[in-house]
Amino acid sequence: MEWVVEASELTKLYDGFKAVDSVSFRIAKGEIFGLLGPNGAGKTTTILMLLGLTEPTSGTARVYGYNSTTEPLQVKRVTGYLPENVGFYEELTAAENLFYIARLNGIKGEEAERKIEEALEVVGLSHVKDQATGTFSKGMRQRLGLASVLIKDPKLVILDEPTTGIDPEGTEQVLRLIMKMAHEMGVTVMVSSHLLYQMQRICDRVGIMFKGKMVAQGGIDEIGAQVLGEKQGVMKLTCENLEPSSIERLKNKDGVLDVSTSGMMVVVKFDESRKADLVRDAVSEGFIPIEVRGKEYSLEEIYMRYFQEG
Repeated sequence: MEWVVEASELTKLYDGFKAVDSVSFRIAKGEIFGLLGPNGAGKTTTILMLLGLTEPTSGTARVYGYNSTTEPLQVKRVTGYLPENVGFYEELTAAENLFYIARLNGIKGEEAERKIEEALEVVGLSHVKDQATGTFSKGMRQRLGLASVLIKDPKLVILDEPTTGIDPEGTEQVLRLIMKMAHEMGVTVMVSSHLLYQMQRICDRVGIMFKGKMVAQGGIDEIGAQVLGEKQGVMKLTCENLEPSSIERLKNKDGVLDVSTSGMMVVVKFDESRKADLVRDAVSEGFIPIEVRGKEYSLEEIYMRYFQEG
């Protein structure tokens, strides 16, 4: 597996206060990684260290093998960064703002025109390219911000709270763009956010920060199993001739957690990992499955349970 981001024991002190405390994580090529946590958890400081915009007190950060502290220019060449509050010249049009940003990145002439047209098309703003940016909604400004990132052809994109303060329609457009960047354009994406339900939709893996520490990381199912226990599924069954002996045999099956009855209906709670075997066993016992469903882990549930216990 190719690692795009490698952070090892990153620590940042401000006047003795540990804003980031020994944080380590890796991000694989092509994935969407969510850096989650409440305001003040250390997410933005971690991002700034990855970008080489602030030096760690200790620890190292690498992006595509480049050391963020000693090789910050190389890191910036392969990385696009969108801060929470995007700044544009409001009197300039969308296209004029992008031309300015292109020039700052050494992109000129026909190449700049082509990349700007392509970026505006990707973010769905081609029809307003000649409109003053000061008239844009926050959602439109965020999409223009994504366009400004894309004209660099980045290998890694880092987004800091990209949907905060945006209406539902604008949020949906931004989330779709993030997924498009990763799944269709091959860009690795790191998203910092405190909006857990949105991150659950788009992230392959997440890291949860709290008080400067990385307290959990991995896939949502992986973290959910650690914090909440194994998944519990529910199966509803019926049977033409419901016999007590059949119920007892069902209760004794490996992976069955609980069996209850209501009339001719049998409700079985089971370990999700045993679902296929238990459905097959139930059918062989003469039961007819009416509904079989697993419990999906919720990032919000994981988050709340973790901090209640921690």
